[in-house]
Amino acid sequence: MTEYRITELAEVSGISVRNIRVYQDRGLLPPPEVRGRTGWYTEDHLVRLNLISRLLERGYTFATISELLIAASHGMKVEHVLRDKPRGGRLRNFKRVANITLTELRRTFNASDRAINLSQKLGLLAKEGPQFVVRNPELLEGAETLVKGGIEIEKLLDHWIRVEADLSDVARSFVSMITDKYFDENLFEMSEKSALELAELIQTVRPMAHDIVETAFAKALDLEISRAIGEANKLYDGGGDNDGE
Repeated sequence: MTEYRITELAEVSGISVRNIRVYQDRGLLPPPEVRGRTGWYTEDHLVRLNLISRLLERGYTFATISELLIAASHGMKVEHVLRDKPRGGRLRNFKRVANITLTELRRTFNASDRAINLSQKLGLLAKEGPQFVVRNPELLEGAETLVKGGIEIEKLLDHWIRVEADLSDVARSFVSMITDKYFDENLFEMSEKSALELAELIQTVRPMAHDIVETAFAKALDLEISRAIGEANKLYDGGGDNDGE
C-alpha cells in the first residue's frame, strides 16, 4: 500500500498540511502511523480527505461530517444521522407526550405572558386545554440551555422574529427569480412546456435556497464568533497591559 509523509499527502490530495492537521485535531482524520519520528499516511487517509473535502464543499459542518463518519464506521446509513431522533434530555420527552404545562413554562424558562404569546405566534407552542403542545422539543431544549446561561427567553424570541422578517426578504429574492421569468404571462395561457419548466424550477428552488442560506449563515456565524473572540482578546490584552504599567 502506498504511504505518504504529511507533505506528500498534502501534495496528492490538494489539501494543505495545516488543514490536514486541523482535520486530525477535530477527529475527522485518523492519526498517521508513527515510525521513528515520521508519521506515515495511507491510501485510506487520502480517501478520507477527499470525502471530507466533498462534504465541506456541500456546506456540511465539521460536527455533521464527524457524525456521518462515525455512523459509517458503525454501518449506519446517512438517514440515521440526519433524521430526528430522541435523545436523553427531559424536554425531548415532550416529543412523545407533546405537551408542557404553564407552571413548567414559568419555572423552566421564567416565561412571561409576552414570551408565551410570542412562542405561540412563532409556532413553538400551541394552546390545548390547560396545557401547551410543544411543536419543536429540540428548539425548546436549546432555549432552556440559553436561559440557564443567563439569556432572557424574550430576547431570544425577539431575535427570532427579526430573523423571520429578514428571511422573508431572502425568500422573496429567490422566488423573484421564477416570477420575473414566468409570471409576466397569463398562467392559464402558459404552454405545457413552460408549465413543466415552472414546476421543475419550483421543485428545485426550495432545497437549493435552503442549502445556500444554511451555508451562508454558517459562514457568517463563524466570522461573527471569530470577530467577537478577537474583540474580547483585544480588551483582555489591553487590560493586561494596563495592569502591568
